[in-house]
Parts: sequence; C-alpha cells; structure tokens
Amino acid sequence: MGSRVCKILTITGASVTSLSKSGTAPKWAQDEDWISQVNWKSVDLLNASPSELDSVMGKPDAVISCVGVIGTDPEILLQGNGQANVNVFESAQRASAKSVAYVSVSSEVSACRENWLPEFFGSYFDGKDMAEAAATAVCDDVTIVRPTFIYGGDSFGLLPPRVNTAYGSFIDQLLSFGLIQALADVTPGLIKVALRPPVSAASVAGACVDGVLNPQSNGVRILDSAKDINAASGQPPAKGVDEAIQWTIKTAKEIAGWVQAKAKEIEAAQSK
Repeated sequence: MGSRVCKILTITGASVTSLSKSGTAPKWAQDEDWISQVNWKSVDLLNASPSELDSVMGKPDAVISCVGVIGTDPEILLQGNGQANVNVFESAQRASAKSVAYVSVSSEVSACRENWLPEFFGSYFDGKDMAEAAATAVCDDVTIVRPTFIYGGDSFGLLPPRVNTAYGSFIDQLLSFGLIQALADVTPGLIKVALRPPVSAASVAGACVDGVLNPQSNGVRILDSAKDINAASGQPPAKGVDEAIQWTIKTAKEIAGWVQAKAKEIEAAQSK
C-alpha cells in the first residue's frame, strides 16, 4: 500500500520520502522508473528515539501512514497498529505537518470485534483506534481511509492474506450490485462485511493522496465505504465481471471455431 502511495505521489510531482524498516523499494517495483524519485529511508518506528524519528521524518508538508500488522499476538497487534503510528504522528506534529492521512479499518469490520471475532482481534482494533486518535491530533486537515478487504497485485497469498487484482476486481464489481448491497444492509456482523465490496490497493492509495493534496475542509474527513474511497481516489470502477464475461464469450467463440474447423477436416477426410 505504501509503495503505491509513493508511486501516485511521484506522478503528481511531489517530493516523496518513504519510511520503512527496510528502507528500500518493494520487489514488485524494482524495474519501474518512479522508484528513483523516492527518498527511501530506514527506521524502526517502534524503537527509534523521538530525535531519531524526527531526523528521518524531516519537515514534510503532509504525512500518509499505511503502517499496520496482522497476526494472533495481541501485543504485536497493539504495537504494530497502534504505537508505531502514534510515534509517526507525534513526529509529524512536531514537524508541523499541514495534512495527514491514515489507512485504518472499516467501522463495519470494527463493529464485529465483540461477538464475531476471536478475542485477540481486540488488540488490532484498539491499535487502529490509537492511531486514528494520534492522526487527528496532528493538524486540522486529516483523512481517515477505512477499507474492508484490500486486493491488488499479481498473486495470491496466505500470510499475509492477498487476493490478486483480477479476482479482486471480479468480486468488487459483483458485490457492488444494488441487490447485494441491499441484502448487506440488513444482515448482521461478518455476514454484512462479507457482502461488502473489497477495495483495490490503487483506490486506497489514491484516496490517501487525494486526502493530503486536496483536503475538502478543515477537520477530519472519514472515507468509510468502498464507494467513498473509490470516489476520492479517482480510480475507474472495477470491471472484473465484465472482463470475465468478455473472456468467456471470446473463449467460447474460439472453441466453436476450432470445433467447426475439426469437423470440416473430418468431413473432407471421409469424402476422399
């Protein structure tokens, strides 16, 4: 997510610095030209002293945080989602940043913490709450982006869970149909969440960038649905279902053509 934010920002002509543990560009982007326009810096957000973090942070006009972790250890979830972001936003406040954006989690997902999810998930949501509170304390222009499930990239994965762009786009468009959303509106808990469309990584990144470059008003802007995130991002709507139908039609025509050609070959051979 963070690397996609960096890519979009370089296209706008912004001066971009990336802070991460590795301090390097992601593997998926190694051959792309834009990575040379980013100042990649290494820092441990949890263990760096305030002065060390301030040194690598510099004096940015805007700060976007996509920092987060998943897992089953409550302490890791609290530290990785909460304290790491608190440290980032406190440094941003000391730097007098004018605008910030943060990738949190959908309120409908958070609402499942009590009755639908294992107890350790509570630390995940507590961490997200800590981060949101720290973000809103930095300045007057704050954007909180709250997606449900995010998809993107070229491959699937289990740890961390990943769904590729093609499949995710199909599910995104399918679940965006009005009838399914009307059903989601009246269902409870995780069933509701499962019926909500996921959001592409490009849309989440685009919404973050829009939040800091085009603040709508002084105050906190909450993007808490796929519809709002997609609208802010400027990304085109998902077309996975349309593309699947077009592929099926094309493939069916190719198969029909092959069958007809084979039939003619057999007919010609029998007539000899």
